[in-house]
Parts: sequence; structure tokens; C-alpha cells
Amino acid sequence: MLVIASRGSQLALWQAHWVEGQLTAAGHPCRIEIIKTTGDKITDVPLAKVGSKGLFTKEIEEALLDGRADLAVHSLKDLPTELPAGLVLAAVPEREDPRDAVIGKRLTELPDGARVGTSSLRRSAQLRKLRPDLVIESVRGNLDTRLRKLDEGRYDAILLAAAGLKRLGWAERIAEILPAEAMCPAVGQGALAIETRAGGPGFDACSALDHAATHAAVTAERAVLASLGGGCQVPIGAHATVQGDTIRLLGVVASPDGSEIIRAESTGFVGEAEALGRRMGETLLGMGARQILETVYT
Repeated sequence: MLVIASRGSQLALWQAHWVEGQLTAAGHPCRIEIIKTTGDKITDVPLAKVGSKGLFTKEIEEALLDGRADLAVHSLKDLPTELPAGLVLAAVPEREDPRDAVIGKRLTELPDGARVGTSSLRRSAQLRKLRPDLVIESVRGNLDTRLRKLDEGRYDAILLAAAGLKRLGWAERIAEILPAEAMCPAVGQGALAIETRAGGPGFDACSALDHAATHAAVTAERAVLASLGGGCQVPIGAHATVQGDTIRLLGVVASPDGSEIIRAESTGFVGEAEALGRRMGETLLGMGARQILETVYT
């Protein structure tokens, strides 16, 4: 029986159970092993201030490496661009909506000085550009916790990934989905990552779950992030779409206060997704992203 490692949040378990269902239907019996990660244990500090890569993956990857688990299901945006030796990204299933959602009220409906909750530097920086009058406050916790805090009146609106809300059946809570051109999503947002050892039953079973177009899109996005040297908690966004043999890529680096947002767009062949992403990262650095990122890291 294959062992699936997962975080214990409602969304993480939905994702793990979805993969479990796909594998079981294909003749691979599974069970889920819940593993608490560092990111799950730190709930009272904004993620950007914790500053560590692999916050939500390190302990899970250790379980893979020591044989306690055969595969792990992550939100791809949590997975560092460099995997530990011996581990691979075995499959990326078809992606859910990668965009960001506003819950509470549409941005145009929020009054001056409204309080908006987000734990993401990327979201807050772009939001400050869109609505510099808003008061942006940190909000941590699982999706249900964040929604409860909104309902209690602590915020006038909150920003969340549309994918998680849709997966958990809360799409009706969405007031507005922001276009990628206005709020560039996080690298890999909306996609699942199935990580396994480089060979063995977990890798073999998961290969059929890979969705080629999604895998190409997130490969380009992750290459942007890798070339910029960023983790999942820096103000970097990338969004790729695939049509036929063509991939279109948008990349954004923002200063934390939203005063400066550097954008680049390019297109290329699907087979060159990684090279396309790396070139974009280099382009963004040359346009001034290096100076922005240096201020974030120091």
C-alpha cells in the first residue's frame, strides 16, 4: 500500500484525498499520513518575516527520504524550486484556477481606508499599487480560519487563492477574481505537486496523473523564480498559459510598498518552458528587480 504524506489542513487533506482517489481508481491502494510542518507550527508571525524556504515541505520531504512515505502532495506554490537530492516532481495534475480572489467586497466597492487581510508580500505589494489608500493587515491560518476572521469583522476583505476556495466548495464566497495582469499569481498557484523519490512504486504510480500543459506552464513559472533566487514568500509573481505548442509567460517583481512593479512578458515553444522562464528572470533582474530583491532579503 502506498503512503501519501500530507499536511493536516482542510485544503491539504482535500488535495491528498483527491490524489488518493485517482491512484486507487488506477489500482494503487493508498493511505494518508499527516505530517506537521514548521509552517503549520508558526501561526502568529507573518510568513514573510519567517523567511525560510521549505516552510511547508521540509518535514514531509524527510518522510519521503527515510521511506516513511512513498509520495507527497503539496500545493505547488509551497514547493521550493530546488528539491533535495533523491526527490523529484513526479507529476503535476491539471491546474485549478491560478488567480487571486477577493472575499468580502470587490476592490472598487471598498471605501478609503478599508482593512484588507493577506499574509502574502506579493499580494500586498500589488494591492498597494491598485489601491494605495487601503490598510493592509496580516492574516494567518487555514482557509476556514481566515474566512471566520473576515466574518467576525476584523477585515473588510481578504485576499486568497481562488483555487483553494473552489476546491473546498466555497466559490460563492468570492466577490471578485482578479485578472493576472492586475494581480500576478504566485508561481505554481492553483497547481498540485506530487513529489516522490526518484524511482520506486510512488514514482511509477503517479506518472499517469501528470498533465503536460500544466507541467509546462509551472516549469516556466518556477524557472523565473529560480533565476531570481526567490522563495515562496517574496514579492514575485509568474503566470504561464499554454495554447497548443505556444506558452505565454508573465512575470512580476514588486517592491513591498507597491511603489515599483517591474513586469515582463514573453512567448515561446512549450518545449522550451524552462529556458523561457530563466530568460525572463534575467530580464527582470536587468530591469531593476535585483535592487528590489536585495532590499527584501536584507
